[in-house]
Amino acid sequence: MKVGVLALQGAVAEHIRSLESAGASGTAVKRTEQLSELDGLIIPGGESTTIGKLMRKYGFIEAIQDFSREGKPLFGTCAGLIVMAKEIEGGEESHLGLMDIKVSRNAFGRQRESFETDLEVKGLDAPLRAVFIRAPLITAAGPGVEVLSTYKDEIVTARQGHLLVSSFHPELTDDFSLHAYFVEMIKQTKRP
Repeated sequence: MKVGVLALQGAVAEHIRSLESAGASGTAVKRTEQLSELDGLIIPGGESTTIGKLMRKYGFIEAIQDFSREGKPLFGTCAGLIVMAKEIEGGEESHLGLMDIKVSRNAFGRQRESFETDLEVKGLDAPLRAVFIRAPLITAAGPGVEVLSTYKDEIVTARQGHLLVSSFHPELTDDFSLHAYFVEMIKQTKRP
């Protein structure tokens, strides 16, 4: 199983390490042609506006939308969540527009308001250590979206079919259970 990590910005090496801990082969994705070789794709954190501009510049918007139409799993973390959302509060144009969620950028405040906490995530056996850094928040979710976890009654992890998102950075701890959950999603889509 080969899972890509979009390597335009963000903690690419950390995601690859987590994927490999979860039993998958991880690879940095810098060209759209690489997508055809993949079973799943992670869109990591960074700055969503910058990621969106780079995705447009290098032809990733249409290529990832096609990847999603094929039913291949996608996992967006932090800014990756924003990039996957259908609607962004504040009038910013959506990027991929794949997931039926509305998001608020930097909902938890600035860099100095960053924090770590343990989260109960539906589908995981134990609480997950979550690192929130200038994290976005899911402010609304469509009827096909399953809420997997909340923090202070706000949605921070969700799934819609083959799409998974988290407000936090699961790659910045030694807990790779959310990556393992994503790998299991990929296995489910590959079964005949």
